[in-house]
Amino acid sequence: MAFFCIFANCILTLNMDSRFEDIRPYNDREAQFVLSNLFEDKGFQSALNLLAKRYPMEQMKEEFEHFHSIYEFQSTIVKRLIDFFLDSSTDSVTYEGIENLKPDKQYLFIANHRDIVVDSVLLQNYFFEKGINSTKIAFGDNLLSSPSVTAFAKVNKLFMVKRGGSPRERLANSQLLSEYIHHILTEEKESVWIAQRNGRTKNGIDLTQQGLIKMIGNFAKPAFLEGLQSLNIVPVTVSYEYESCDRLKARELALSEESAYVKKPGEDFDSMKQGITGYKGRVHFVIGHPINDEIGRISTDLPINEQAMEVCHLIDKQIYNNFKLFPNNYIAYDLQENRKEFADHYTDEQKSAFIDYLYKQSVADDVPPEKMMLYLLDIYGNPVRTHYDKPVNISTEDHYL
Repeated sequence: MAFFCIFANCILTLNMDSRFEDIRPYNDREAQFVLSNLFEDKGFQSALNLLAKRYPMEQMKEEFEHFHSIYEFQSTIVKRLIDFFLDSSTDSVTYEGIENLKPDKQYLFIANHRDIVVDSVLLQNYFFEKGINSTKIAFGDNLLSSPSVTAFAKVNKLFMVKRGGSPRERLANSQLLSEYIHHILTEEKESVWIAQRNGRTKNGIDLTQQGLIKMIGNFAKPAFLEGLQSLNIVPVTVSYEYESCDRLKARELALSEESAYVKKPGEDFDSMKQGITGYKGRVHFVIGHPINDEIGRISTDLPINEQAMEVCHLIDKQIYNNFKLFPNNYIAYDLQENRKEFADHYTDEQKSAFIDYLYKQSVADDVPPEKMMLYLLDIYGNPVRTHYDKPVNISTEDHYL
């Protein structure tokens, strides 16, 4: 209890922009109070115990006492946690695209969304390796499951996207979030990561929601496109050879056929843990090119909805082109189409191994295996369709908040 009382006290003693008080992360000064008590938190101690064999706890405590900023904490302790989980859950992680960024600029990174936590962590890890400051990260308030998780998230520069409320409240939250993102980029001079859609991609089709683009451009009305250009939008693409939560996603989609899927308490947190610890195989991460020039070619005579959709298409095009297609993706597509169009991209051994994997993942207590298999094949086969501009069946929500 004392741990969280310190949070409240330090907030009361500092002058902050009250507009963003409910959604912002901690700043460096507040983080010093938080970090000084983290080693007393059992949940944090449990996470650090995983590192104890590589880095003795006493060594970490000694380093911890000298932290004066969030970045110092992240680039040491958090970086070690990231490396530990990536080493234990991946065969390799490759990065590209840092050369597309200018060191004196801030960017809004809009990323495809395959995993709740790891998608944004990969960008931070890439930046840590290059000695670049981490970004602030948009994170749904439905995922902040406990005070300790919330505290750790806010220390790591996560700001809240409020999901619920009445239509009037949702509109107000959208405007506030738009203003805050603009504030981070222009006043705080930091970059921002945000997912391209509300919720993870579950059917393998990475599609930017029109509602997201309208939300981030809210602050700039009526100069909508000019406002988007001021954000320096950069598409980001992450590709997993194996999706840690593929079975969970397939089951959710299958159950959604009958009625709206209702998550059980703690289900999001379980998905977060599965996404972090589950096997991913090879992972590829690409920072794309800023789309300001392309936005500048969109006609301002179009209705705002159509302008927003044009921006969505620009983001999607880069994500599709930069998606790393693994043998699993080609195998899934050929199985769905019942042909061997991409047989030169995989071996018979790889095909046999992946089919065995799919059969194991298709086991669920409340969904028939054949239905699970259909959705699992979508997860892995649809990226081939989007990459090669083949027809897909698209069904998405049209809102962001």
